Amino acid sequence: MVYRQSFYQFLMTLRDPDSNGDLAQFANNAQFDSTFPRQEQDRTRLSEYLEGNAAYLPSMTIFDDAYQAYEEKMQY
Repeated sequence: MVYRQSFYQFLMTLRDPDSNGDLAQFANNAQFDSTFPRQEQDRTRLSEYLEGNAAYLPSMTIFDDAYQAYEEKMQY
């Protein structure tokens, strides 16, 4: 069985407290979101969670960009 990291695990690789970039800021803020679905891989479930619970995410386009990068990294 091949291990596929969760979206959250991938997102944490994008953290950078010194960056003002959208993806880094998303990752930095998600780190402190205690209810973030940390084991989730499904785009729809993640999107629904973020739309309802992530006031720190100014645009879902940022999530879309991050998820696309996640999918590209997870391709085998």
